[in-house]
Amino acid sequence: MTQISRRRFAVTSLVAMGCVAGAGTLPLRAAPVKTLKVGFQKAGLPVVAQRLGTVETALRPLGISVEWVEFPAGPPLVEALNTGAIHLGWTGDAPPIFGQAAGAAISYVAALPSNGQGEAIFAKPGSGIAKVADLKGRRVAVTKGSSAHNLVVAALEANGLSYADIEPVYLSPADAGAAFAADKVDAWAVWDPFFAIAELRYKPVILARTADVLKVNTYFLAHRDFPVENAEAVQKTLAALREAADWAAAHRGEVAQALHEVTGVPLDAEKLVAERLDFGIFPLSPEIVAGQQTTADRFFRLGLIPRQIAVAEAVWPGFQS
Repeated sequence: MTQISRRRFAVTSLVAMGCVAGAGTLPLRAAPVKTLKVGFQKAGLPVVAQRLGTVETALRPLGISVEWVEFPAGPPLVEALNTGAIHLGWTGDAPPIFGQAAGAAISYVAALPSNGQGEAIFAKPGSGIAKVADLKGRRVAVTKGSSAHNLVVAALEANGLSYADIEPVYLSPADAGAAFAADKVDAWAVWDPFFAIAELRYKPVILARTADVLKVNTYFLAHRDFPVENAEAVQKTLAALREAADWAAAHRGEVAQALHEVTGVPLDAEKLVAERLDFGIFPLSPEIVAGQQTTADRFFRLGLIPRQIAVAEAVWPGFQS
């Protein structure tokens, strides 16, 4: 398993968030892949699939091995797809929007359920923050271009505040955790397992969860050219993920253990994660694409992305069932 360093996170996030102009891509239009590089974060279906070995089993008859590459958040994973450092990867809803707006060479290949209950905005007890409206004028830690970023925007709007009413502090999850611990920020928006760890450590006041204010999905993405040249490998990978999802939905206790073994996150936190995860993988329906377009339009309206985009232009149509 490969990891992306914090230094590289800092560099690649700039491109993924549209802060670097003229970022080039390395096309993957070459011979069929021999080692499939899959990006993942410390949660969710890809971790379960990695533990079960379902993707490796599915691709072995094709002579393809699998390398799992860990990322701290979605934005640097999207940039790795853009540059060709990985072939496939899983993120929340916001990173591909920021990536597409910055010209990243990515495609949506499948949808997964939302983080739902496993992503939240929260504050420490005794902070004087009891509801979203109390965030006015406060410092809120969030990873720019992440699904938690979308949660913050939507939660503020749902409670009569604008994004300008808070002071966003853009940090990676690890740095945000340190800032929250040291009371350098007033609230933190993040996903599991970081949220679960914070729940156990601080018993925080939970202001809003993604499930409270958004109907969104997470996504399995590819470098734009990769499915064209490797359609069979992509289809078999998606089928293997579906197999892992079916297993996970029926074995939540074992899911917690699998997440713990792959990520090193404490087992008690992974038990919280496993209890509230939804599992599945499915095609990009018109309704899902329309929902993602709504998010993209919101970000453009608020000036968070540099140009308006059409999500449908980045959808690979090959996954049909």
